[in-house]
Amino acid sequence: MAWIKRNLFFVIGGVFALGMLGGAGFYIFKGMSRNTTAFNTFNEVVGTLKTLTDTKPSPGNDKIDNAQIARDQDKQVQAWVASASAYFQPIPSIPPGNVTSEAYAGALRRTIDQLQKEAETAGVMLPPNYVFSFSAQRQVVKFAGGLDQLATQLGEVKVISEVLFAARVNAFDSIQRVRVSDDDLNGQTAQQADYIDERPITNDLAIITPYVVSFRCFTPELSRVMTGFAQASNTFIVKAVNVQPAGANLQISGAPGMNGEMPPPGYPPMRMPGEGGYPPMAPPPAGQPVAGKGGLQTVLKEQLLRVTVEVELVKLLPKN
Repeated sequence: MAWIKRNLFFVIGGVFALGMLGGAGFYIFKGMSRNTTAFNTFNEVVGTLKTLTDTKPSPGNDKIDNAQIARDQDKQVQAWVASASAYFQPIPSIPPGNVTSEAYAGALRRTIDQLQKEAETAGVMLPPNYVFSFSAQRQVVKFAGGLDQLATQLGEVKVISEVLFAARVNAFDSIQRVRVSDDDLNGQTAQQADYIDERPITNDLAIITPYVVSFRCFTPELSRVMTGFAQASNTFIVKAVNVQPAGANLQISGAPGMNGEMPPPGYPPMRMPGEGGYPPMAPPPAGQPVAGKGGLQTVLKEQLLRVTVEVELVKLLPKN
């Protein structure tokens, strides 16, 4: 005890030094623990970076930033989707909005009358009293159901028919649609030709509705029909085209028709080259002799075609 009193400052300094050494040891221990954790994290980051660098494509390096390139390409895709939406314009329903039986019955009669007049103006033959696949609804005032779908189909049938009228085909034979209402399902045997045994297809992006349209024309009108579907603001996909000779060759306008018979009363005369928008046959070049009887045999001769087109209408689903 006397020694401690004589060396009090030394003892106090030793105790303080031991405390400092203990604190330093604890600090070093904690630092080593943090360093170990940081080192393990660093190894994980290095491993992940190496894995990403070895993948193809990789995120890039200091010269090529593939991640930024991917973001730029994503913006380009989004811009393309926005611009492409102009080609997926929906066809307005007839009538629009909340459809009632009375509103649809009136709209159906007006639309059929309008299409018949447009066909007459374009010189397109229609079957007598043709109602454009709505035989089951033409004489109905109170409908069993499915009015919204019927209104949608009426608008779509109108647009498809007007594509053919604009192409000035010679004869519009029929258009067939899918069944969407109880009136369609309960239709009589005579009305079965209005329908096709298919159903609309729905995926994550759109509804695809099939139609089948039959008409008669020459090759220039057929090309205009295909162009009309391709240039429409609504997305039509021509799934199949079946082309066959329509029958006996036409003679002169107003003479025997497609099968050698006179057209029924009220039908417009069939058009021949040089009439109603069909290009006239080009005259032979000047100075070239014209072959008379007994000359060269005709190799290619334009004839009336019977065409059946399976077309699908793509309608985008509403955005959530």
